[in-house]
Amino acid sequence: MTKLSNIRNFAIIAHIDHGKSTLADRLIQECEGLSEREMKEQVLDSMDIERERGITIKAQSVRLNFKASDGEIYQLNLMDTPGHVDFAYEVSRSLSACEGSLLVVDASQGVEAQTLANVYQAIDADHEIIPVLNKVDLPAAEPERVRAQIEEVIGLDASDAVEISAKTGLNIRAVLEALVKRLPAPIGEINAPLKALLVDSWYDQYLGVMALIRVYDGTVKKGTKIRMMQTGAVHLVDRVGVFTPKLTEIDELKPGQLGFVTAAIKTVADTKVGDTLTDDRKPATEALDGFKPSVPVVFCGLFPVDAADYEQLRESLDRLRLNDASFSFEAEASAALGFGFRCGFLGLLHLEIIQERLEREFDLDLITTAPSVVYKINMNSGETLELHNPSDMPDVVKISSIEEPWIRATIFVPDDYLGPILTLCTERRGEQIELTYVGSRAMVVYRLPLNEVVFDFYDRLKSISRGYASFDYQMDGYLEGDLVRMSVLVNAEPVDALSMVVHSAQAEPRGRELCSRLKELIPRQLFKIPVQAAIGGKIIARETISAMRKDVTAKCYGGDISRKRKLLEKQKKGKKKMRQFGRVEIPQSAFIEALKMGDG
Repeated sequence: MTKLSNIRNFAIIAHIDHGKSTLADRLIQECEGLSEREMKEQVLDSMDIERERGITIKAQSVRLNFKASDGEIYQLNLMDTPGHVDFAYEVSRSLSACEGSLLVVDASQGVEAQTLANVYQAIDADHEIIPVLNKVDLPAAEPERVRAQIEEVIGLDASDAVEISAKTGLNIRAVLEALVKRLPAPIGEINAPLKALLVDSWYDQYLGVMALIRVYDGTVKKGTKIRMMQTGAVHLVDRVGVFTPKLTEIDELKPGQLGFVTAAIKTVADTKVGDTLTDDRKPATEALDGFKPSVPVVFCGLFPVDAADYEQLRESLDRLRLNDASFSFEAEASAALGFGFRCGFLGLLHLEIIQERLEREFDLDLITTAPSVVYKINMNSGETLELHNPSDMPDVVKISSIEEPWIRATIFVPDDYLGPILTLCTERRGEQIELTYVGSRAMVVYRLPLNEVVFDFYDRLKSISRGYASFDYQMDGYLEGDLVRMSVLVNAEPVDALSMVVHSAQAEPRGRELCSRLKELIPRQLFKIPVQAAIGGKIIARETISAMRKDVTAKCYGGDISRKRKLLEKQKKGKKKMRQFGRVEIPQSAFIEALKMGDG
C-alpha cells in the first residue's frame, strides 16, 4: 500500500514536436514499466494514425513505481498530452486530474505559441511546474538562451530547469528525482464518501465502456455501486485497474490515484466526461467542478457515398463520440448529397483525424462538404438565428445584419519571415493588435475572422515560414461583417452543397476561382453547360463547359451535300432540346475537389 505522501500525479505539456511522447517512453523505461522487448516508439500512442503522423491525439495515463535516492518507493501517475491547438480540450482535462506539470521545451527551438497556451492552462489549474529542456544533445541547442526565454516570456524561474535528451536517455533520472522532490502530494480522505472525477471514457470492444477516473475521497473497488452525479445513472463496478502501460487489474483505487473502472456501461450517454462518481449507498453531498464544455468551431457535412451506409455511419459516429467528448454531430439532408450528418470539430486537424478514423476503423467511404463556421443572423423581427449550413440562409430582405466569429491568434515567427506573415494576415482581413520581440523572434498578435482561417491558413503559414512559425488561437467573440451568400448554378440549377458565406469584397475572386475549378472537374456533355456563381439574383462569375462533339456524318458516304446538311440540322435541333431539358450529373469527386478552395 502506497502512502498518500508518496503519490505524484503529473502531466507532460509542450508544443507540437518538442518531445512529450519520447520523454514518456524514457520515463516508462527508467521505471521498468515495460521490458526492452515490449518497448517501442510512442508506446502510449495506441492508434496507428498517431504513430504514422508522429502526433498524440488522445491523452494517455500510466502508473509507474520509482525508487528515489532517499530509498522510498514513489507511485507516479503520468499523463501524456497532445500538443496541437485543436486538442487543447484534452490537455485541460488531463491537467485537472493532476497536481503538477512537466513543461518540456525544445532547447533548439525555444518557447513556441502552444507552449504558452499550455502553460497558462497549467497555471489556471494551480499546478506546480517543472521546466525541462529537451534535445540538449543537438548541435543547434542553446540551453542558456532558452532558460532566459522561459523566464522572460512565461515568467517561470528556470534556473533549476533539468537539461535532458529524451532520445538518448540523458539525465532522465534527474527528471524523476525533480518530480518527487518538487511536486506536491495529492490530498484526500480515505474514510469520506467516494468522490471521483471522470476524466475520460472510451470504448473497448471486449470490455465495453472504460472510464478513466481520478479518486479524490473514499475508495472504489469491485462490487461498488457507483452513481454518476450528473446523469443519475447507477452501475455496479466489475473491474478496477491501472495502466502500467499494460492493462493491470487491481483490488481498489484510493485517494490521489488514477485508474480505470468498467461497469457494464452500455450506452454512450451514461459517461459524461467531467462527471463526478460517488457511492450509491453513501453518496457525496456535492459534485466536483468538472470541465468547461468544449465548443466546436468548425462544422462540415459528412455524407456516405453509398446511401445504404447511412445507419453504419450513425453507429460509427456514436462510437467515436464516446472516444472523443469534444466531437458533436446532428442529422441533415442535402438535395445533392442525400442524407448525412452535420459534424462539429475543434479545428481542421480534428476534422481530418475523425474523417480518417471513420474510413480506417469503420471502412466507410465519405464525402465531406466545405468546412464552415457558425454565423449569427439578426433578423428584422428582432430574432437571432444560428446558421450552420450556408444553404439554410433566410431571405436577404428579412436579415438586418450577419455576425461572424473572430479569433485572437498568437504567432511566433523568426524575424526573417515576418514580412510575408504580416501580408498573409492582412490578406485574410486581420487586425494587428501587437508586435513584440523575444530575442530574434517576433511575437505577433492578430484578430482574424475564423472563416478565413478555417481553410488553409495553417498550411500557408507553415509554408511561408518554412515550418518555423507557430500558431495558437482562442475564440474572441462575434462581430458584424459585410457577408453574403454565394450560390453556384450549374446549367441554371442551384447546387446547395457548393454554396458558401463569403465577405462581399472577396466574393468575386472566390466565385471566379470556383467556376474555373468546376469547369475542369465536371465532365463534358453533348450540350454547352454554363457554370455560374451568383449573389442573390446577380451573376458575378461565369464559365462555359463546351459541348462534346459527336460526328453524325461519319457514316454518310458519298451522295449529295444536302444529305450531310440534313443530318447536321437534325443534330442542331436535338441539342437545343437537350439544353432545355438536360440535367447535369455532377460526379462526387468534383464536390470534394471544388471545395478544396484553399488558395483563394
